[in-house]
Amino acid sequence: MAAAAILPAAIDAEFAPLQLESIIGFSGSVPQGHIKHPDGVHTIYSLGSTVVISDSRVPNSQEFLQGHTNAVSCLAIDKPGRLVASGQVTHMGFQADIIIWDFKKRAVVHRFSLHKVKVQSVAFSPNSLYLASLGGEDDNSIIVWDLAKGAAICGSPASKDSSGATLCLAYLNRDDHSFVTGGDGTLRVWELNVAQRKVRPTDVVTGQIKRVVKCVVVDDKDEYMYCGTTTGDLLECKVATKLFKLSGPPKEKERFGMGIVSLALTPKHQSVIVGCGDGTIAALKLPRLNIVKSAKVSGTVTSLTFDNQDCFYAGTAYSNIYYVSMNDFSPVMRSTCHYAPINDIAFPEHSSDVFATASDTDIRIWNAQTSSELLRIAVPNLECKCIVFKKDGTSLITGWNDGKIRAFGPQSGRLQYEIGDAHKGCVTALAVTECWNDAGEFRVISGGADGQVRVWRITSQHRTLEEAMKEHKGTITAIKIRKTDLECVSSSSDGSCIVWDLMRYVRNQVLFAPSFFKAVCYYPDESQLLTSGTDRKVGYWEAYDGSLIRELDASQSDAINGLDITTDGKYFVIGGSDKLVKIYLYEEGSVAFVGVGHSTDITKVKISPDQRHVVSVSADGAIFTWAFNPQAVTSGTLKIGA
Repeated sequence: MAAAAILPAAIDAEFAPLQLESIIGFSGSVPQGHIKHPDGVHTIYSLGSTVVISDSRVPNSQEFLQGHTNAVSCLAIDKPGRLVASGQVTHMGFQADIIIWDFKKRAVVHRFSLHKVKVQSVAFSPNSLYLASLGGEDDNSIIVWDLAKGAAICGSPASKDSSGATLCLAYLNRDDHSFVTGGDGTLRVWELNVAQRKVRPTDVVTGQIKRVVKCVVVDDKDEYMYCGTTTGDLLECKVATKLFKLSGPPKEKERFGMGIVSLALTPKHQSVIVGCGDGTIAALKLPRLNIVKSAKVSGTVTSLTFDNQDCFYAGTAYSNIYYVSMNDFSPVMRSTCHYAPINDIAFPEHSSDVFATASDTDIRIWNAQTSSELLRIAVPNLECKCIVFKKDGTSLITGWNDGKIRAFGPQSGRLQYEIGDAHKGCVTALAVTECWNDAGEFRVISGGADGQVRVWRITSQHRTLEEAMKEHKGTITAIKIRKTDLECVSSSSDGSCIVWDLMRYVRNQVLFAPSFFKAVCYYPDESQLLTSGTDRKVGYWEAYDGSLIRELDASQSDAINGLDITTDGKYFVIGGSDKLVKIYLYEEGSVAFVGVGHSTDITKVKISPDQRHVVSVSADGAIFTWAFNPQAVTSGTLKIGA
């Protein structure tokens, strides 16, 4: 597993990069964001700001191309498979980069920066001489790049002022000097003149037909181009004459729901495969464009790529990847992941083999070794906000936005019990104690959006509220219990952390800071507390009297949302809205490792119980597993190359 990583300039080069071991995720919203390499072995797809390469010959193998500063918005590979192009989205007013990668070396060849805000699409010429790129709606320009020189040849507005935004781009298969674009009321064939450094468009004549073209594909002989539209029909146009020829399917009632979003021609060019907004995948027989086969999958079908002549992959906006045979046209799910923000992550106390994640759509339990999904739990129309395993691993206890606590079997997914009206509004934090008798009784401490910390006595038959402690004025963000189960600490968005006595149900200590606290944890010997929040600082606190010992400016730009500490107390890990995973030396207060890869806010970080991995989750549904190698740091001195 390798990564060509380029650290942002804000990160000091003396920090060791945290090695990325595996990624669970797929940016299903990227058009044609899942590509099969011409060698038939490798698959290329994007996740956030990372381009992932997987090898079908080696189970769970992943390599990572890292160099983008924000989410990847488009991908392309040239015909020989030597070069990969990826474009990104960035902030308003800034330039969005295109990176050309050497596939074999996994290294950056060129970095192009002329488009603003977003790169909508990129396409290689047939002989890999040029790259055509299309800017997003704020840019709306076409630029052609010379790949040998690594410089722009020419550029042009992508559409007329009277037309809308241009949305898609495709190169011809036999001509390095022609490509086509489509969009809102615009469909054009472009001719490149390298000597004059000009690119000239010719509009395709479609008569009375006005469409928004979302995707376009050109046949091998460059005779026809096929255009998928938002109205759910497929347009066939002659490339040479720039004239509209045919619209399909022939019957208007057969038009596809929510439009055609992706297209692919079968290798023998007998059919066009369409992927639609309502999850329909269909084969349209040429030349009449009749529907011959169709199937339905979950989510908008955003990418179609052939594995061989008889099978293809379909990627959806719900971050699922399906494998479809042309013979029976029955989709088989090959991989899946979260596509909504992940709110929490939990390991069983003594096992690093599995972990659970909770997102706005469902709860999933993963095999940590293979990155495969073991179980999915969903409650319709509800969001899970926090999760924790019972100490013996026999129950997964969860908090929901309807104010209920639900416990599920971690193997069966069956509902074990439910506590109604646990909090007003959301249940936002949970912690559990050890079982203290043979009957298996234990306590659950819950926190909610109402600012209350509640203690529940759980038996095999009953769930009883023992006490409700109300001193916080804001949402409870985290709860941690001492090993003795006699005390716990809660952090809140009101800028306070309170240490509670769980025998007398009163406050022992309170910590105040000008911050929305996001996370809190005990030092292993429980003499100190660590906190993090929106003030971008990590605070060390004396647990006995609540006094502040020291503060670290741990983030230069944004809130720190996740915090965890190793069992020996030598290191702690943080992650936040600056998209970086950082491992600190506890005593020295200095950074040892930095992990770069997330493209959206990191919501939680967790060190595995065996202390060998760090798992971070983010707002785009991505799950990153990092190798944690404490031996690379000795007495605060970094061993380069460790």
